[in-house]
Amino acid sequence: MNYNSSERRIFTKYEGNPVVSPADLPADIMYVLNPGAIKHNGEYIMMMDAATLSTPIIFWIARSSDGKNFAPDPAPIQWPRWSDGEVEDCVYDPRITKIGDEYILMYASHVPGRSVRTGVVRTKDFITFERVEQEETGLQNRNSALFPEKIQGRYVRLDRPMLSGAHDPSEMFISYSDDMKHWGDSKALFAPREGHWDSHKIGAGGVPIKTEQGWLCIYHGVDRTCNGFIYRLGVALLDLQDPSKVIARGVNPVLWPEHDYEANGRVPNVVFAANALLDEDGKTVRVYYGAADTCIGLATAQLDDLIEACYDPNKRIIQFFGSCKKIQTPSESVATLT
Repeated sequence: MNYNSSERRIFTKYEGNPVVSPADLPADIMYVLNPGAIKHNGEYIMMMDAATLSTPIIFWIARSSDGKNFAPDPAPIQWPRWSDGEVEDCVYDPRITKIGDEYILMYASHVPGRSVRTGVVRTKDFITFERVEQEETGLQNRNSALFPEKIQGRYVRLDRPMLSGAHDPSEMFISYSDDMKHWGDSKALFAPREGHWDSHKIGAGGVPIKTEQGWLCIYHGVDRTCNGFIYRLGVALLDLQDPSKVIARGVNPVLWPEHDYEANGRVPNVVFAANALLDEDGKTVRVYYGAADTCIGLATAQLDDLIEACYDPNKRIIQFFGSCKKIQTPSESVATLT
């Protein structure tokens, strides 16, 4: 197999990375990571996880006119309480979806005494935020990404319900809702692949991008090695009318940690995306990714290359093989979720 250097990479990393570092924020912020991102009123909005000195993560917005030079707001977001007055002690990994004239944010929510759930908030201006109360399911859930339009008259999201611990193998699911509060009809979409770069667990990356070929999903996969985890990004295509049908799934990763700012930090060897933005040219996809859970990088790719990567392994670098451990994943949990 001929690995010509011009064909090895799908994403190009911005030479000025990282685009946001902890030093860009006030001194009581230790790390910035895993932003949701979108373009609003002509500027790029990056909604970052910001880890405080006391450890809890809060949300902080940075803004940019050119998508490369970001200025953080002077203070973090004033986050809405739950209707019963409870306050989350940690929030992280937001995905931002524009539907109509408003933006829907899905994120990982921790409330004292309760494990992680998907939280949902809406905004029109990224100044004031309104909570969308969620039905309690009793299940841990995270990595939720809302599709940018209703499909067959219903809201659709990718998510990852968990029956066990956060570090255990997990499948990616797809779920449906009529009102964005009650979610069900959940189906396992795809699972970790034994012996591959996504052998341990997987989860949504950015909001799916609609293309003529199908819904393009950039997702993260985790490989468990002898001395820790490695987080990489991959791609898959879902059917436009029935996104529970997987059309194609790339064999190899399209983005992986390699530089010092991605290999060393709060959590080493991590690239993690909670966004995927199609530029106005309709050809370029940009991803703002968390690097080593410490800072934020920018990478861009051509939409056609990402779609082709769902099918053609020769367009990517040699695959990385991981653990050969047999993976048991909870497909039977679908019945619990419906």
